[in-house]
Amino acid sequence: MKHIFKLMYLVIPILFLGCEDKLDEEQENFLVADDVDYTSQEGAFGALVGAYASFQSVGWEQIPLISVRGDDVNAGGLGDQQGFADTDNYIYDNNFWMYNVFFENWAEDILQVTAQIEALERFRDGGVNSALIDQYIAECKVLRGFMTLQLSRLFGDVYKINSLNVTDIEVLPKDELMVWISEQMDEAVPFLLDVAPNQREDLPGGITKYTALTVQAIANLEVEDYQGVADATGQIISSGKFQLFNDFYELFKIPGKLANENIWEIQYSDFGQASGENVGHLYAFYGPQNWTAAVPEANSGWGFYEPSFKFIKFMLDRGETVRLETSILFTDRGIEELQTDPAYSDLPSFVSNTTRDGDVINDYSRAYFASGKHYLPSNQLTPGRTAYGTNKNYTVMRYAEVLLMYAEALTRGATGTAGSADQAVNTVRARANMPSLTGVTSNDVMDEKFAELGLEWGIRYYDMLRLGKTDELSYDGRNFSMEKAFLPYPLEQLDLSFILRNYVNNN
Repeated sequence: MKHIFKLMYLVIPILFLGCEDKLDEEQENFLVADDVDYTSQEGAFGALVGAYASFQSVGWEQIPLISVRGDDVNAGGLGDQQGFADTDNYIYDNNFWMYNVFFENWAEDILQVTAQIEALERFRDGGVNSALIDQYIAECKVLRGFMTLQLSRLFGDVYKINSLNVTDIEVLPKDELMVWISEQMDEAVPFLLDVAPNQREDLPGGITKYTALTVQAIANLEVEDYQGVADATGQIISSGKFQLFNDFYELFKIPGKLANENIWEIQYSDFGQASGENVGHLYAFYGPQNWTAAVPEANSGWGFYEPSFKFIKFMLDRGETVRLETSILFTDRGIEELQTDPAYSDLPSFVSNTTRDGDVINDYSRAYFASGKHYLPSNQLTPGRTAYGTNKNYTVMRYAEVLLMYAEALTRGATGTAGSADQAVNTVRARANMPSLTGVTSNDVMDEKFAELGLEWGIRYYDMLRLGKTDELSYDGRNFSMEKAFLPYPLEQLDLSFILRNYVNNN
């Protein structure tokens, strides 16, 4: 994979278009560099990898902003990011820097991917194999669709960008955007490779037909098109190309890289070297602020992403074992606080401040717990590397989520061709060493999603939001109401973007 990562930094800059003014001017002038050889198949591949690079560059502060409002995760307290903590408590400041960075970066990345689509059409005109260009453009549509989906989940009505022509860019209501994203996936699927992502030979782990179907299922779920969810997820299940990774604990660590469960993951690498090149994500945001690592030189994290007591108690009440152990890094202080509730005075032996890999999670003031799903054991670091979590991939979508979306759709009235809701849910439960269920209900599925997908991509928050379960989101002193569903548009974006400003003024 080393050549892929190098392409991102060496080949792609000459293909990037002039998006630096983004959406803040009445007239845009997008020009392609004159020295690009549009007859080159390698150059077309470079344009594709450039689109991937736009998404891979996601900042450390951005996915936590998507996730922090669920009842599964809290912002770590006592720090220098008060706006992040306020967001967790449904107190929004449209001048908070994280809001602006997220909105600006994701909108710019969507523009960049659209620019790569238009560049790819130039390669078609230059004689590069048309079927290959169709595939590459379809992959870009999936990237753009997923980023638009997440931007809309966070801010509601946002840009539909289907062209670099500024007159074609508009702000649409969230539900309309979800329908458009689903339609974009319909356009993409016929041109995408019919393999699991880890079976791609040209770009291992890259987007395939099944990535697009998963994005489509999520978009359909957002608008409660449950038959659409069942149809998309049913195709994935019936393909037989995916299985759950056999070890839930290791799924989120080095052994889980490019696992057959992972329908999409952002790939990172230190190339197996103690120093030098390192394409990585800044996982320190999620990590414990104080630990005694099994590998002494390994650095700790910042403590800004804390699993909630509500989530932990929910898991204990269910008798969860490996999923609880995997999801939570416990401190002694957190354990003691749990035990002040008489119902949790007697805890399982795996509830310990020492992980099975020998890393000791010491007490720290910012949080009681840290996320185990964003944890890489220090003994899995490449010798010589010390940054918290470096070389760990970032999982985006998993087959377990597909199974549970399918099950939910069936329990809400959809018909399916890939088995029953019981079968889908019990496949997930079996890996977690949980007993089988019969007569699965929608509530059973939502509980299973909570247990299986907690701390991942805000899935819990968006499920509760979709279902109007304000009572679940009002916990530990928080008071949620539906007018708090979306973050406000960043003040800086309203100042800069006439498109966004006009939409707000007219609505």
